[in-house]
Amino acid sequence: MTERAVPDVPPEAHAFDYMAAFSRNVGWITEWEQLALRGKCVAIAGMGGVGGVHLLTLARFGIGAFHIADLDRFELANFNRQAGATLATIGRPKVDVLAEMAWQINPELKLTRFGEGVQDDNIDAFLDGVDLFIDGFDFFVLDMRRRVHARCAARGIPAIIAAPLGMGTAFLVFRPGGMSFEDYFRLGGLSDEHQAVNFLLGLAPKALHRRYLADPSRVDLRGRRGPSTPASCELCAGVAAVEAIKLLLGRGRVRAAPWYHQFDPFAGRWTVARLAGGNAHPWQRLKIAVARRFAARLSDGAAPPPSRAEPLTEIEAILDHARWAPSGDNTQPWRFAVSGDDAVTVYLTNQSAHDIYDYRDGEPSLLAGGMLLESIAIAASARDRALEWRYEGAEGNRHRIALRLPRRAGVVPDPLYPYVPLRSVDRRRFRLNPLTADQKLQLQAALGGALEIAWHETAAERWRLARLGGKATGVRLSAPEAFPVHQRVIDWQRTQSADRIPAAAAGLWRASLAPMRWALKDWRRMRCLNAIGGRLFAAAQMDYLPGLMSAGYFTLRRKALSGEKPARLLEAGRSIQRFWLTATRLGLVVQPAMGTLIFADYGSFAPDFSFDQATRRRAAALAASFAEALGNCAPVVFMGRIGTPRAGPRFSRSVRRPIEELVIGRDVQASSAAMAIPSASNSGASLSP
Repeated sequence: MTERAVPDVPPEAHAFDYMAAFSRNVGWITEWEQLALRGKCVAIAGMGGVGGVHLLTLARFGIGAFHIADLDRFELANFNRQAGATLATIGRPKVDVLAEMAWQINPELKLTRFGEGVQDDNIDAFLDGVDLFIDGFDFFVLDMRRRVHARCAARGIPAIIAAPLGMGTAFLVFRPGGMSFEDYFRLGGLSDEHQAVNFLLGLAPKALHRRYLADPSRVDLRGRRGPSTPASCELCAGVAAVEAIKLLLGRGRVRAAPWYHQFDPFAGRWTVARLAGGNAHPWQRLKIAVARRFAARLSDGAAPPPSRAEPLTEIEAILDHARWAPSGDNTQPWRFAVSGDDAVTVYLTNQSAHDIYDYRDGEPSLLAGGMLLESIAIAASARDRALEWRYEGAEGNRHRIALRLPRRAGVVPDPLYPYVPLRSVDRRRFRLNPLTADQKLQLQAALGGALEIAWHETAAERWRLARLGGKATGVRLSAPEAFPVHQRVIDWQRTQSADRIPAAAAGLWRASLAPMRWALKDWRRMRCLNAIGGRLFAAAQMDYLPGLMSAGYFTLRRKALSGEKPARLLEAGRSIQRFWLTATRLGLVVQPAMGTLIFADYGSFAPDFSFDQATRRRAAALAASFAEALGNCAPVVFMGRIGTPRAGPRFSRSVRRPIEELVIGRDVQASSAAMAIPSASNSGASLSP
């Protein structure tokens, strides 16, 4: 605990005058009330997301003394919301930084700092002489929060808690003699996860923020993690300051617990209501029971927290950004060996080498490798580096590509850089708005000279290509060889999958997921599902309706270019990635239709790809229909549908393995065992989100 009455101020600082500094408050409060605030002391626990803004807001109201407590130091993860979090303050104690900021507002402040935080042995010292307690504890600090509120109630100190929820705030006031914190929230004897649910539902029984949660995987009550926004933290400080002024001056109506308040500007709603009995209210108890199950599901599907033992090098940071390049079934068939300041070797596994039929000698893997190269070039440009690469051949089923990323004067950051991690597959229905002439020109320009594009936009063309997709789905679901692939690549547990495709993002309706999961447990079940129309039902969901509900389809064909085939495919992949990223920049979304192309190729050039005769007949029929609609499939390297999204943000998508799993070491002679990559089939694979 440290105290300093007068801060160090630069000698050139102007003479401070309290009444002049805070004179603009006068009018909404009287001069006498302003002077009364000068003699008040407020205790604030926590100088993080909301606590620091509480301090600065109340300092500008002219409060004369504070007790502030926090044991943490600033770090990069605080930048989105915490007052005082800057590059200059990383690693510094939060109480010291915020104290200095408050003294720059009012050098006369009496600030007592509790740099060890609020502990059992200093609660009373923290509350000695204070007129009001403001709860700025981290959401998950529940045990100490309960103890401090209990001491406030025992000592007759009013307390305010304002929590940042979504884009708004929920707040409660506890007054001496009124309903206590414990009586309202009912946390005693509960598990940590149950306490967190009770606390959340007690703060905001109406849960106005719940409907616009964009990424549920970031909410993990069990793991004590959740998102927060700067707007909500600022709103917390505003409403808490107003309630503080009411309590300190004894003016204005204060609706204390069991009254609760929630203001959400994003939802456009303001709720003030009385929850009789707090969390003991029967309806509230029912909501908590439902919320506990929902919270458990969120925690089960939560994205893993970022864990990094040591900072990334600049080259690793470039690769970390580039790893969001697409790959078949999200297999990420690349590993990196970093050597020196600017040298990287990419080892690219031929995914289809393990199939009964090696689709075009591993063409999808080389295209994916090209997309990775373009992503690396874009990421390097943001760090004043260029990309130089050379294909060095293949060893077995592994390609080797040598990269250099030299610093180069005049390198301009690529405008597509922000879109590398945003680009994804969208299998939902799109708007019917046709692409504009300008959008087409920009997309065509993105392809450069390696590929030429054909658009298929009329209703008849979209129907023909949707039917081709439906036939490809029929082949995929009837091929015994594809069945284990589907078992392997679909993730039924997570909505954010780092190595597979989440079931919720596979394109099936929610009601269809349960029977499909049942069928994928055994091939006999799948045959049974197909026999009662499962293929057609799946095709309707994944092909016919999405195909009709889009701006159109496109096909990309290779031109007759000279050079070694792998290098040509890598260049084609680079063009496809620029095309896809440009679409993302234009607000468009893409769903590849590579299953259609792959199975048409099987039907044309590998009639024996399956031992099932019915599957071979379906593939042959698909190949004939493809040739009738689009011509020879051999020159086509990529195809898909495109359009403007009609739905909101997706809660489910494939993510990527952490860069630590992809970098195999700085020695380019790393062993094959260290470079092992899980094999995956391209039997109907599509580029993953």
